[in-house]
Amino acid sequence: MAYHHGDLRRALLDAAVEMIEESGPAALSLRELARRAGVSHAAPAHHFGDKQGLLTALVVQGFELLGQALTEAGEDFHEAGLAYLRFAVDHRAHFEVMFRPELYRAEAPEVLAASARASEVLDHGARAAVGAGQDTEMAGIAAWSLVHGFASLWISGALPSRVGEDPVAAARPVVHMLFGRGENGVPR
Repeated sequence: MAYHHGDLRRALLDAAVEMIEESGPAALSLRELARRAGVSHAAPAHHFGDKQGLLTALVVQGFELLGQALTEAGEDFHEAGLAYLRFAVDHRAHFEVMFRPELYRAEAPEVLAASARASEVLDHGARAAVGAGQDTEMAGIAAWSLVHGFASLWISGALPSRVGEDPVAAARPVVHMLFGRGENGVPR
């Protein structure tokens, strides 16, 4: 991927995604990133400062993509969980970095803001799914744990082959098992 013109920052982030998908976040180097993007070795540092700054920008982008995916899922809490899984599978590099705060500046205002926007969508869904008088925080943590764990197992190839080749189809019964639906299709 050689950078020719336009948005260098975005080109560097795209190249970082490719590198992380190939070798994981630990193997990411700014020098190799510059080589792949076809720019001087100083260009990534100019835009991001250091590797941690680059990963911070990637995390912000990831939370924005996640928030968009969750919003597009609508009000259905089950569909939001499946949208989370789709995000993890489709944006594996972001997913691998987002929940490893030791890799980036977790307290950066832009990270906190993007994370809060994505969390707000999930929190709203949890409140709607469990109803009044229930512990929505714990319901949200349970749902997040389920879909995050499933996504991690799927990405690592640890699930048995009998679950099939479609992560959403495989996860749907698991999500319904934890947050089943009542007779009228409404989450119980």
